[in-house]
Amino acid sequence: MSVQIEVTRDIATCLELRRIVFIDEQGVSEADERDDLDDAAVHLLARAGGAAVGSARLLHMGDVGKIGRVCVLATARGQGIGAALIRAAIEVFRAMPGITQVKLGAQTHAVAFYEQLGFTAYGDVYDDAGIPHRDMVFTL
Repeated sequence: MSVQIEVTRDIATCLELRRIVFIDEQGVSEADERDDLDDAAVHLLARAGGAAVGSARLLHMGDVGKIGRVCVLATARGQGIGAALIRAAIEVFRAMPGITQVKLGAQTHAVAFYEQLGFTAYGDVYDDAGIPHRDMVFTL
């Protein structure tokens, strides 16, 4: 199945995907999942067979690009969609002048996934919305 990753202004679809994965599936509270950064972010939307199946949120913070809110619907996992979203995010940041690093907070079960994509874990494990996370960095 072919996957298309696009920069989108369809924030409503991204929020719905995030609701399904983070709130419904993982039990994250809506207060923890929603914040005031979505309007300032670049959003990526993954489509497979025409259907929206994943998204990611990109924030530009000085010389750092931050990838967050990465989600793929359970029915679409294991098909390389998450990796395609991360690679697309890196390319978006690579095209932004002045960005030297890409960072993200990975759920600890996903650290190896991000390491395979070139990220390096640093710092201690911490709690984010009741889920253990570890910070990771990719140098451009």
